[in-house]
Amino acid sequence: MSKVAECPECAADVTLPDDVMEGEIVQCPDCGVELEVVSVDPPELDLAPEEEEDWGE
Repeated sequence: MSKVAECPECAADVTLPDDVMEGEIVQCPDCGVELEVVSVDPPELDLAPEEEEDWGE
């Protein structure tokens, strides 16, 4: 049975796979934003952290 969480950006329902783990990155099917799974039970999503460019530093 799939888990469903709400997108914090657009409030759409995001279906998560049964084997989803905390820390995984998923994409909202409606607005396309990347989301991080912050909790599995109950299913909860937050905006994924932006990856910083290191520019060779």
